[in-house]
Amino acid sequence: MTKLLLLGAGKIGRAICKFLGHTGDYQITVADYSAEAVGKLSDVPNTSTRTLDVTNQAELRDAVEGQDAVISALSYMFNPLVAAACLKAGASYFDLTEDIETTKAVKKIAKSAKDGQIFMPQCGLAPGFTGIVGHHLAKKFDVIDSVLLRVGALPLYPTNALKYNLTWSTDGLINEYCNPCDAIHQGKNTEVLPLEGTEFFSIDGVRYEAFNTSGGLGTLCETLKNKANTLNYKTVRYPGHRDLAKFLVNELKLGERRKILKDILEKAIPITLQDVVLVFCTVTGQRNGQLVQISDARKIYHGIIHGEEWSAIQITTAAGICTALDLHIKGKLPAKGFVKQEEISLPQFLENRFGTYYELYNKTPIKVRPLDIVVEQS
Repeated sequence: MTKLLLLGAGKIGRAICKFLGHTGDYQITVADYSAEAVGKLSDVPNTSTRTLDVTNQAELRDAVEGQDAVISALSYMFNPLVAAACLKAGASYFDLTEDIETTKAVKKIAKSAKDGQIFMPQCGLAPGFTGIVGHHLAKKFDVIDSVLLRVGALPLYPTNALKYNLTWSTDGLINEYCNPCDAIHQGKNTEVLPLEGTEFFSIDGVRYEAFNTSGGLGTLCETLKNKANTLNYKTVRYPGHRDLAKFLVNELKLGERRKILKDILEKAIPITLQDVVLVFCTVTGQRNGQLVQISDARKIYHGIIHGEEWSAIQITTAAGICTALDLHIKGKLPAKGFVKQEEISLPQFLENRFGTYYELYNKTPIKVRPLDIVVEQS
């Protein structure tokens, strides 16, 4: 059995633990600073628990020692510490971060990786699965004009003014709304402002808005540098959300007081398991001498796995990182160093026992798959 240390027993960490524990292929140690949080996972098969302060280097080294792999489901700020500990212990490293600077730090650490040891950040939904889809579509073109990635985790029954419920890391959400956003514009890698570039569209009769947010592209700007004329990522919300978010972040200047913003959001906005994850990726370019467009659209809903109800964001995020780990253990990824999400092919991802959740819980009424529906442009 593969020995795995899972750091973080929050919303996503719990899903990762249960998905992997029930396979019988992983011996998991789940660690968190909260004894109450890890206690909820004590009955998961093939799982042991411990409390851990990751800022205590001695405790962290002890926890990582002897592990084959480590998954960090912690807030992004702790990940460089964990990656450094993995390097010394010879364990492969995976995380869910959307934070660009954290990924740069992990990439630097990965330069000293040992044989058989990989460092693979950004393994969730966006960044993660979205980059895999975007890269898959882009490879179908002789010349790439635009790669547009639109993703959102939305409540099925919005009732508040923001038309939003908390579905994952509040720190990550604030990062997305406050930090500069990578993009490619007119063939040049650049940065654009968060909460700008608003657009509107409809799928299956439901109207949405989308706007710039940080981190969703992962390493795709690097991969498609000098290949795409346009590449951008926008978060999908119900109309009206962006204006209120901009009021909070910019006009009230809570983007400069993130602890206060986090406290407000977590005390005022409830979480929900009744959600839907919308993934809408579109690539336009030249193929066989014609200007064509190919799209991939998915609506992934909450569901029951191993007898427990999970939100759509838990399913998609946990499935992303479990798939990456599973492919590594089976020897299907590069054997050493920093690994990008888009180094996984889309068929390879969807055929995996965890990646298949993206198919099982996809209930798009009008299927825009199997990724080869082409609209000719005049």
